[in-house]
Amino acid sequence: MYKPVPVAIGLRYLRAKRRNGFISFISLASILGIALGVTALITTLAVMSGFQKEIRDRMLGMAAHATVSGYGEPLQDWRHAVQVALKDARVAGAAPYIEKEALISGANNQPAMVRGVLPAEEAKVSVLADKMVQGKLSELTPGSFNIVLGRELALWLGVRVGDDVIVTLAEFRSTPVGGVQTMKRFRVSGIFEAGYNEFDKGLAVVNLEDLQRVLRMGQGVTGVRLRMHNMDLAFDVARDLAMALKGPYRVSDWTQDNANLFRALKMEKTVMAILLSLLVAMGAFNLVSSQVMLVTDKQADIAILRTLGLTPGKVMQVFMVQGSLIGLIGTVSGVVGGILLTLNLDAILHGIELLLHVKLLPEDVYYITGLPTDLQASDVVTIACVALGMAFLATLYPAWRAARTAPAEALRYE
Repeated sequence: MYKPVPVAIGLRYLRAKRRNGFISFISLASILGIALGVTALITTLAVMSGFQKEIRDRMLGMAAHATVSGYGEPLQDWRHAVQVALKDARVAGAAPYIEKEALISGANNQPAMVRGVLPAEEAKVSVLADKMVQGKLSELTPGSFNIVLGRELALWLGVRVGDDVIVTLAEFRSTPVGGVQTMKRFRVSGIFEAGYNEFDKGLAVVNLEDLQRVLRMGQGVTGVRLRMHNMDLAFDVARDLAMALKGPYRVSDWTQDNANLFRALKMEKTVMAILLSLLVAMGAFNLVSSQVMLVTDKQADIAILRTLGLTPGKVMQVFMVQGSLIGLIGTVSGVVGGILLTLNLDAILHGIELLLHVKLLPEDVYYITGLPTDLQASDVVTIACVALGMAFLATLYPAWRAARTAPAEALRYE
């Protein structure tokens, strides 16, 4: 099959056994360096994406995708707001809520966020009912003044199911003797474990009507929580709902409420990608050295090709083809290795733990039972393109040096 002359010669140089074995070793080291760099980069980014996805899923399992709340005052006609929200095909569920900061007192004191919900409606916007480890969410009946605590919060308070706690809210009510803080005794009816410290240590849940009575809010609520079929549309849907209600409302979504967390995770992933790209760059530098030595070794061949009519541009293409193929082999090997390593990383981690009799990821510290990974095609394609780009750039100087070879000088001592 016909091949252009530079391609044919470049492939021949790649396949041929060189007289200088050291050059072959450096070329192999270049391939391995690029492959290892690509493998490490793919695996690391997949693990970081996996942790980010795990945190997001656990957080959004308990938090709403978006909220529409009253601006400076309770939302009174929340039933109408829920009806309007559910008419939007993008909304999977809507439920009212009340949130207030409070000090909860048991054997110890601990500040927490008290959330009032309707147990029958809460399943539409969160997975709280599925996270119960003791008791049931349905036990939060109106008038019972029961409370459900996060696991860590219950441990800090030193209470168990059946114990009483005092909830002191940051609200004052007028009495003949002056302003008095709002306090109410609740009975612990259940404990949940979300696997996310912000909720396990900082959230308590009561019945919506009980909290309305304690706060004397009437039928008012803090707002309406929304869950979307596509969480990326959360802000747009909440904004449309606020406009449809025609009033002063505050709209927020999960990206705004947790902006600092996701910004930090994204920054960490970006910095790690830049640092690990240096491994690929090291392989590219090895490629430069191997190509320079190859050019030096092939001075006579280059001179003969020049005398046969091969132009300097064609000579340059010969070594660019040969070097680019080395980069291509290393990149493809790294991509395959990275994908295989990522897909089997959990099993490899488990094998290391069994072999060394250690626990690398304790569940009580990391809240996970394995090593989460999220292999994204966009990351793999980007890494492969960066590696190929570095390999191509690494061939330019050696190829340019080969093109400048003078035939008479190269053949003088042959």
